[in-house]
Amino acid sequence: MMLFLVLLAFAIVLIGAAVAGMQYLLAIAVLLLIADVGYLAVCSALRRRQAG
Repeated sequence: MMLFLVLLAFAIVLIGAAVAGMQYLLAIAVLLLIADVGYLAVCSALRRRQAG
């Protein structure tokens, strides 16, 4: 999961630098990053609830 987050963050930077005219690609990458972080937070909270 952490590798995916690092690769996604790198892709956001790369897309933003290389293709400045296609903001929709950057927006999609940012939305995917937000969704992935949210999913990670929910999974972490559920794991804590089950362990505790």
